[in-house]
Amino acid sequence: MNLAILGAGNIARKMATTVNQMDDVHLYAVGSRSLSNAQAFAEEFAIPNAYGSYEELVKDPGVDLVYVCTPHSHHYEHMKLALEHNKHVLCEKAFTVNAKQAKEILDLGKKKGLLVAEAIWTRYLPMRTVLDQILARRVIGEVQTLTANLAYPVAHIERMWNPELAAGSLLDLSVYTINFAMMVFGNEIETINGVCTKTKTGVDESNSITLTWAGGKMATLHASMISVGDRRGAIFGSKGFIEFENINNCEGIRVYDKEYNLIETYKPFKQITGFEFQVEACKRAIDSGATECEQMPHSEILNVMNVMDELRHQWGITYPME
Repeated sequence: MNLAILGAGNIARKMATTVNQMDDVHLYAVGSRSLSNAQAFAEEFAIPNAYGSYEELVKDPGVDLVYVCTPHSHHYEHMKLALEHNKHVLCEKAFTVNAKQAKEILDLGKKKGLLVAEAIWTRYLPMRTVLDQILARRVIGEVQTLTANLAYPVAHIERMWNPELAAGSLLDLSVYTINFAMMVFGNEIETINGVCTKTKTGVDESNSITLTWAGGKMATLHASMISVGDRRGAIFGSKGFIEFENINNCEGIRVYDKEYNLIETYKPFKQITGFEFQVEACKRAIDSGATECEQMPHSEILNVMNVMDELRHQWGITYPME
């Protein structure tokens, strides 16, 4: 499978590093808004084809899968461009600016019979499966509540503060905490509540989100672009609790009983960067003719976007492109 990278920023570098160490996927092309940037990127990562526009990239008949890693504000536009040129798509989180955009893209992909996947890598990591298995064994009994946080001091980066780029902690950081909660409790959320502080540009700087499910299940989530967080998740049950180290790329899972004794420990699997698992999932889906990945089906993409839409509605945050 030939993969093309649309956008040549920092996240693109991680994907390029990953794919160059994979066996069944080939780094075929890169596209940037300037040819010089694309050529420099291509030279660094030994990519055979470099394009100075995204249109040229998606017109290349050798491209099988386009990895979109431009700012959130442009995901809809660039996914649509790729799909209209009959290319499968793997797009970085947050999938789009809002659920309306997401539905349009997913519908277009299904209409054309093309794969559309969200690169929310935590959904594809093997440690997600380990967590599922622990929960299924009911080691900690009935799971009732969880917490998760993700915070980095990244407020100085333009994509975090500029509304023109659909900025804010919600779409960039809370997307991970929300996905973590939904991976544990499912998508049938009953109530969504949140508060936030805002930057001078009017996007959310720090936020606290509370989600509830049937039976009193509750998730309390935090994200911030102005502080350093421990990135931990904790899942609390009637017979014990689980510590999940780094919800952004699991570094270990510890299980405790109700007497606070450590009873199980799990270490992460060997990986290149962690990005390889979502690419492998896309290849399997494409090879089987599927239009979505089982790890992050289209229904889940829409559910996450709907949660974030509701929170922005509560906070009075809209983006110029809406």
